[in-house]
Amino acid sequence: MVNGSDGSGANSLGDYLRARRGLVSPAAVGLPEDERRRVPGLRREEVAMLAGISSDYYLRLEQGRNRNPSVQVLEALARVLQLDQPATEHVFALGATAPRPRRRTRRREAVTPRIVELVGSISFPAFVTGRYLDVLTSNPLAIALSPAFRPGVNLLREVFLNTDERVHLDQREMVAMFRKRIGADLDDPRIAELAGELSAASEAFRQAWARHHVGPVRGGPVRIDHPQVGPMELNISKLAVDDTGDQLLVVYHPTDAHPESADRLALLTSLTESPRPRAKYRTHP
Repeated sequence: MVNGSDGSGANSLGDYLRARRGLVSPAAVGLPEDERRRVPGLRREEVAMLAGISSDYYLRLEQGRNRNPSVQVLEALARVLQLDQPATEHVFALGATAPRPRRRTRRREAVTPRIVELVGSISFPAFVTGRYLDVLTSNPLAIALSPAFRPGVNLLREVFLNTDERVHLDQREMVAMFRKRIGADLDDPRIAELAGELSAASEAFRQAWARHHVGPVRGGPVRIDHPQVGPMELNISKLAVDDTGDQLLVVYHPTDAHPESADRLALLTSLTESPRPRAKYRTHP
């Protein structure tokens, strides 16, 4: 479900609290297990007790009848729900007291010619993603590495709806990163459209979306079995594009620990160099 209980996305804090208390076992917070327990995780009254607030106040938070919790209350709830730093930042964003204007039109994303030129000059597979995880621009080597990195492709759609083995991205990590990037802005029409489409088409997405996990932008090693050059162990580096807030430059590069991967990436480079098309300026809704 994309929106809050009132259908507008306004109860995103309550939805998040409800989902996260379902993930915390009583034993994890020092409570006895109860065989008669009918719900997974913690009960509302247990969360309230552990956070030092009244059960009625916590109920109002979950139902969206109180949307201005104090910093102290949010800190206590983050502690009880065992939220890590990204999840804690997310719950604070959801509980922000300042009203947000409702966005009525799609946000348009664009990469500047300077960034397009930069991506085209990188000798490793490189591309830029936007707020909605669309690929905004990429170099030819990135496209040769995986068809998922073509400009215009949405990585969320690709990872849940495409069975190509070269789409090596982790589903839950992608959803957690997406939630981190959009924050409480669930009334954005593009977000509602994308989450609705994937919820209808993919049970795996529905489950990952319902968990309300948020996660940081991570890089690290990945193994890719390429049909032309064979398996490669590459590192992923992700860098924020300055002055955009939402765009990330993603680069796949070999390491000294796997020289054979560097050789195979060099072979893939040679297969894509002639002719080498110029990267194009792209905009996406």
